[in-house]
Amino acid sequence: MSDIGEQVQKITVEHLGVYPDKVTPQANFIDDFGVDSLDVVELVMAIEDEFGVEIPDEDAEKFNTVQDAIRYIKAAKGQGGVRYAQHKGAERKRGKAREG
Repeated sequence: MSDIGEQVQKITVEHLGVYPDKVTPQANFIDDFGVDSLDVVELVMAIEDEFGVEIPDEDAEKFNTVQDAIRYIKAAKGQGGVRYAQHKGAERKRGKAREG
């Protein structure tokens, strides 16, 4: 795993109480770890604190797997390629078009 992946793994272990070897990129927070949506919200808050990013609720709701969280953080930190940034840019443009 990348440095971000290792940090997400550590946060997941600490906040969800799961074994480190169970925290793989494909692991599903709810299905594989047996946690509820409140636990996922707390995990997202810990990720926000650790990485200094703000994750809107509508984005956090899409965090199904560990890899989803890693991809989001990489994109937010400018390490995830263009896809996320383009998507967010398109949303901003649509929002301005609606306002104007």
